Amino acid sequence: MHHLKNMDYSCFATFQLRLWVIGAEAVDDESEPTLESLLQLLSEQAMQSRHRTDHIQQWRQEGFTIIPKFFSAAELEPIFKDFENLYGHLAPDPEAAYELDKKPLGSVGKIHHKQFQNIDSLPYDASTEMNLLSLHPALIEFASALLGVDSVHLYQSHTWAKFTGEADYDQAHHCDFGNHTLTVPADCPEQRSVDFIVYISDVTDDLGALHYVTKPHSDQILSKGAVTASEADQTALKAVEQSAAGPAGTLVAHSIDTFHRGTNLTRTAGRRFTMTVGYKAAGNDLIGFHTWQSRPERPWEKIFSAASPTQLACLGIPEPGSAYWTERTLALTQARWPSWDLSPWRAAL
Repeated sequence: MHHLKNMDYSCFATFQLRLWVIGAEAVDDESEPTLESLLQLLSEQAMQSRHRTDHIQQWRQEGFTIIPKFFSAAELEPIFKDFENLYGHLAPDPEAAYELDKKPLGSVGKIHHKQFQNIDSLPYDASTEMNLLSLHPALIEFASALLGVDSVHLYQSHTWAKFTGEADYDQAHHCDFGNHTLTVPADCPEQRSVDFIVYISDVTDDLGALHYVTKPHSDQILSKGAVTASEADQTALKAVEQSAAGPAGTLVAHSIDTFHRGTNLTRTAGRRFTMTVGYKAAGNDLIGFHTWQSRPERPWEKIFSAASPTQLACLGIPEPGSAYWTERTLALTQARWPSWDLSPWRAAL
C-alpha cells in the first residue's frame, strides 16, 4: 500500500484540498490514510445520489416527491438561455402580460388547448446540455430506483414555456395516465412509470406552480385507487391540495395516477420554463408517449455525438456487446450518423 506521507507533497496537497471541498474530515500526517482509501472516498462522493430513500418511499406512497436543487445553477445556465432563445420572443406584449381569468364563477378551471403552447419534443434545436438533460445520469438512476428495475427507457421529453396573459392555466384536478397508456397504471412499481418535471426557471405560486393531492388524501375523498374525479369532487380536492412551488433546479417526480392541476400565472409579465421527462421500465409496452423513430429529421446528431452508451440505451439503442451489433450494422449506422463515436460498440464485437 502507498501511504500519503510517502507521496509527492504537491499531490498530497491536492488531495487535501479536494477533501476540504467535498466536506470530508481533514487529513493529517498521524492518520496516514492510504491512497486507495482516499480514492475510494472520492469515488463515492462523485457517485453520490441526488435522491434519498425517503424520496422513493414518498413517491410510492403519496404519488409525489419534490427535490429542490436537484440540478445546479451551473447545469441549468445554458439550458435557461436555450429556453429564452426558443421561447422568449413568444411572450405577450407588455400591455397583455397580465393575469387572464376565463373561468366561470366558482369553477376550479379546465383543460384546454391554449394551455399547451410552446412545447417541443426531444431532440431540441438547442445546446448539447439541453438535449442531454432528460438523459442525465442522475435522472436515469432515480427513475430506476423509483420503479425498482435495472434498465429504464425514456419515453417522454418535452419543453413547456408558459407566459402570463397567454392563457388561463387553471385546470381541474386530473391524472395523466389517459395519454400514457391504453389501460390504467399497474399496481406493481416495475410496471408503472414516473413523470419528472424539471424547473428551468423559478416556479412560484404566482408563476403557475403545479398543485397536487397526495394519494392518501384522494383515497379519502374519492375511493381507494380512484383515477378520475367528477366536477363535484373538485372543491374537496382543492381544499387539500399542496403546492409544488420551487426554485430553478427543483425536480418534481409524480406518478401518472396522482391528482394534480396546473394553476394560473398571475405575476405581471411572468414566465415559467420547465421540461417534462417520462421514464418506464425497458420493455414495458403498456406505457408510451413520444415515438422517437417518427422524427428522423430532428437534430439527433446532437445526442448521438455526446451521449454515453447508457444514455443511448434509454432511447432503445442496443448497448455494446448486444447481438444486434455486427460489422454490417455498425458500418451502416456510422454512415447514417457520422458524428457518432461507435468505438465502444466496435470494441465489444
